[in-house]
Amino acid sequence: MNKPPLPSLYLITDRKLVRPDQDFFLRMEELMVAGVRMIQLREKDLPAQQLYEMAQRLRDMTQRHSCLLLMNDRIDIALAVDADGVHLRRNSLSPAVARTLLGSNKLIGMSTHSVQEITRASEQGADFVTYGPVFYTPSKASYGAPKGLDELQGSCSSSSLPVFALGGISVTNTPAIMTTGAHGIAVISTLMAASNPTAVCRKLINAIGRT
Repeated sequence: MNKPPLPSLYLITDRKLVRPDQDFFLRMEELMVAGVRMIQLREKDLPAQQLYEMAQRLRDMTQRHSCLLLMNDRIDIALAVDADGVHLRRNSLSPAVARTLLGSNKLIGMSTHSVQEITRASEQGADFVTYGPVFYTPSKASYGAPKGLDELQGSCSSSSLPVFALGGISVTNTPAIMTTGAHGIAVISTLMAASNPTAVCRKLINAIGRT
């Protein structure tokens, strides 16, 4: 069995951005119906049992909607729910170690913030990377100044891996991002905090030009 192809829209979750009067899982289902085909479950503050239960429920939903599910960093929970892979932070286990645990058919993504980190991720066997922050976003401010489109383009041109642009991504700037050679975009608040997630999701997909 081969690894699944990568969509160009990558949703990273943050349940705290969903309004209190709305349900996290209903938001996820709405976004999958609207066209999201790859989700990273990134709820780092949850204890293991609660995160496992959330992952198990989300896994059932993603399978119904032919959507990929990746766990942020938690290889154990990815294995427990038979997720499609993991997304590793730069201070996580290496992709090479993750591969020995997950096997050859699972996806391994890696967070990167420089060309050197992209190269290292490739050498260690990652399947794709996120790169950023491309534009300013409070959630990524600790990673330094925004990279901008020129640095994104340079990183994409030197990368042997598909690159997802991350940080401050919007419907407005997505077309410019897609001219840099990026494989796609990774978004958090753009969809998690949207007042009309279906409309925003469809606009993003149109702006990408492919799903």
